[in-house]
Amino acid sequence: MNKSRKFAALIGITIISSVFCSAARAQEDDGEPHGLYVEQPNVFYGGVVAGANFAQVDGDYYAGYRRIGLNAGGIVYAQLAKHVALSLEILYSQKGSKSDGPQPSPAYNKLLIVNYGIKANYAEIPVMINYFDKRKTHFGIGISYNRLVNSTESVTADSGGSTAPFSPNFNEKYPFRKDEFDFLAGVDFHLWKGLFLDVRFQYSITPMRTELPPVAYARADQYNNMWAVRFMYLLK
Repeated sequence: MNKSRKFAALIGITIISSVFCSAARAQEDDGEPHGLYVEQPNVFYGGVVAGANFAQVDGDYYAGYRRIGLNAGGIVYAQLAKHVALSLEILYSQKGSKSDGPQPSPAYNKLLIVNYGIKANYAEIPVMINYFDKRKTHFGIGISYNRLVNSTESVTADSGGSTAPFSPNFNEKYPFRKDEFDFLAGVDFHLWKGLFLDVRFQYSITPMRTELPPVAYARADQYNNMWAVRFMYLLK
């Protein structure tokens, strides 16, 4: 993503955050119950989250959210106004991509890519601004910092009748970045007491690797692209 796209994303987050805060101040005395699920408001609320990522990598030759991984950790909300809270999470998040069967390389049709997959595991710190409606369902946007814990990239190719793993090792020659930033937006549906169902979309602001593999295996700068579906329980 170029600098103008990064700047536009940050401006958008700032504008929407300002709208959330203005709406909250306007409704501070609206007589509705407190924004979070507890009747007695606090400044901080903590909880746990667990669910699954459905991920792909934009920039390889495969489309579809086929890489399924764990998304789990803890969350803390800081109440800013009656309907607005800032949230911070510490997560373990598994991302990547996965092929759906053999296909010729679009850049080199004599090469058959039999199998391809990326597994990239991150320690993740999302920070979001959230707006709560009267049903306690809330909507949020934010930025996430990702630190790569470990990764594997597997390629099996056939270039002349014999199938063998591609060499050299992608992980060593074309490593993934240790640090990455994502944009994210999501909604948490209030189910019961402190239980919520969270649906979130997340996309890289910065590329996930510094140098691309050969054009036979990658078409452009690579970005993490994923949906997460999780359950969250807030503790009193």
